[in-house]
Amino acid sequence: MSGDLPSSCDLLVIGSGAGGLASAVTAAVLGLDVVVIEKARHFGGTTAWSGGWMWLPRNPLARAAGIDEDEATIRTYLRHELGEGYDEAFVTMLLEQGPRMVEFFRRESAVDFIDGNLMPDFHGNTPGAGTGGRSLCAKPFDGRELGARLHDLRPPLAEIAPFGMNIASGADLQHFLHATRRLPSFLRVLRRLARHFVDRASHGRGLHLVNGNALVARLLKSADDLGIALFKDTAAAELLRDGERIGGAVVEREGQRRTIQATRGVVLATGGFPHDLARKSALFPHAPTGREHWSAAPCSNTGDGLRLGEAAGGHVRTDLRHAGAWAPVSLVPKPGGEPGRFPHLVERAKPGALMVRRDGKRFCNEADSYHDVMQALLAATPAGEPAEAWLLCDHAFLRRYGLGRVRPRPFPIRPWLGNGYLKRGTTIAELASACGIDAAGLAGTLDTYNAAAAAGRDPEFHRGETPYNRIQGAADNQPNPCVAPLGPGPFYAVRIVPGSLGTFAGLKTDAQARVLDDHDAPIPGLYAVGNDMSSMMAGRYPAGGITLGPAMTFGYVAAHHAGGIPLANNRS
Repeated sequence: MSGDLPSSCDLLVIGSGAGGLASAVTAAVLGLDVVVIEKARHFGGTTAWSGGWMWLPRNPLARAAGIDEDEATIRTYLRHELGEGYDEAFVTMLLEQGPRMVEFFRRESAVDFIDGNLMPDFHGNTPGAGTGGRSLCAKPFDGRELGARLHDLRPPLAEIAPFGMNIASGADLQHFLHATRRLPSFLRVLRRLARHFVDRASHGRGLHLVNGNALVARLLKSADDLGIALFKDTAAAELLRDGERIGGAVVEREGQRRTIQATRGVVLATGGFPHDLARKSALFPHAPTGREHWSAAPCSNTGDGLRLGEAAGGHVRTDLRHAGAWAPVSLVPKPGGEPGRFPHLVERAKPGALMVRRDGKRFCNEADSYHDVMQALLAATPAGEPAEAWLLCDHAFLRRYGLGRVRPRPFPIRPWLGNGYLKRGTTIAELASACGIDAAGLAGTLDTYNAAAAAGRDPEFHRGETPYNRIQGAADNQPNPCVAPLGPGPFYAVRIVPGSLGTFAGLKTDAQARVLDDHDAPIPGLYAVGNDMSSMMAGRYPAGGITLGPAMTFGYVAAHHAGGIPLANNRS
């Protein structure tokens, strides 16, 4: 549903990622009249570019598979991981209402899930760490079911989607990595590519939707089925008060300002501040001007929700361990414009990749989470130096796994050498010279690493020794799926700069997702979810999906509160 902007509704949702759309769909199922506005030309926000994973322990799919964890074990993990940032009210809300949210969406909407029962938490040595059963992802979706709405859905991130085709993690990705080595994988990939190109020819984009793109598509389908009014290219300019209560917003559309009254309140869900230079400068120590940080989130996420919340009396938390969800990023040259940002989420853990600083020395376990790797780089960078590193590999690795935007065989290498994105050296000394790395330091690092790697060991950084490391590696590389020597040459490298997948610092709320004022009192009628809500993980990153899992859950919670409908609190 779209058309002319209405003058009033029950609930106004500003932003259309997972948190915003979860709020909207839940509210509509509960009987509220809902309007969603999105300032970008596509719906979906960062969610549509994401892997789509949600960290939701004790979810129904895990329990159906016989994984019925003791809640105390999950709390133990979070207490150790979050430290002083552990908040009992938020943790209880997530553990109680997360599974109920999943059941609700499966029962009442077009949203469905696949399990992540093999996905471990990031830190396997922390007490209470899970080895599976705490994650979900959106079930793949046929874009035809969206009808004309398909073209309102944000396309996949071009840097990580070959020919505009998202590849799901797990079995799907493994088939692509083995396409030139195993006949069944080759045939599977051939069928996927054939279908994708037919879909592009007939519909302008791929129709087999996976990952975060599938999650947004399912939420959009649900919104349309429920008659929710969805407006893109529409920005919120200011919030309206009805006495002490937030009662709507002034919005801008096609150069005109309009007022939308919202009797049950407003939900802020604009995706945080990954492209707000001023706030990055204030909260990212490694980015004194804000320009030294390269987020892979959509450029439309410029902190609108945070500014709206502050103007209404809320405040942004500045006491988190980290203000952003860090990730190593390489800058992909683009003719006549800003470079693309490639988030290095996968290939670092494969056997035979190394990361070094300009002194030629390693600084991290390359198979650890993206947040941990970037955290290690920031810690290893001396004051006054730019936080940069090089991710390097040999020729066999490059052709099997790819390196950043350079895809594996049979995709060509030459264009990336030509535009400077990929550096090459016949020897390690030549590669060091091409990258500006200390040659002696790099040679020493490689000698030390290779000597142990020949036996599948990494005594310096213990790569491949946790379940998360191992599942990210290559199962057919034994005895350690993450460790193999580098060489012979030629050798290749791409430059790594500080980046993120989104932001953690957001508006302070209570566990009902109500925005709090400076005295920690709820501002009536104002909610924040997703990255506009300060992360319940307090700037830590204990597992994949700790953004989208809470975003969906607290969107569900906010809608119940706005509708005046109590949440069920008995345990399933």
